[in-house]
Amino acid sequence: MDQSDFDKLLKQLQEIQFALVELNLYLDNHPDDAAAINQFNQLVKQRREVARKFECRFGPLFNFGLSKSPRCHWQWVDQPWPWQV
Repeated sequence: MDQSDFDKLLKQLQEIQFALVELNLYLDNHPDDAAAINQFNQLVKQRREVARKFECRFGPLFNFGLSKSPRCHWQWVDQPWPWQV
C-alpha cells in the first residue's frame, strides 16, 4: 500500500465530508439557497468519485453495507484501524 496516496485520498474525503456537514447545517436554516444546494450537490458527486478511487485501491471505507467487498477476501480487516491512521 502506498501510504502517501492512502493519506492523500483519506484527507480529501475528510475535507469533502466536513464541507458537506457544514453545508447541510447551513441548508437547514437556508433551504432556498440555490447556490448552496448546487455546491452541496457538486460535493456529493466529488465525494463519490474520491470514495470510489479510495475503495478501488485500498478497500472498503465502511463495513456496514455502504461499501461492497468486491473480492473473495473480506477486505475490511486489511485496513488500518482508526487509531492507526
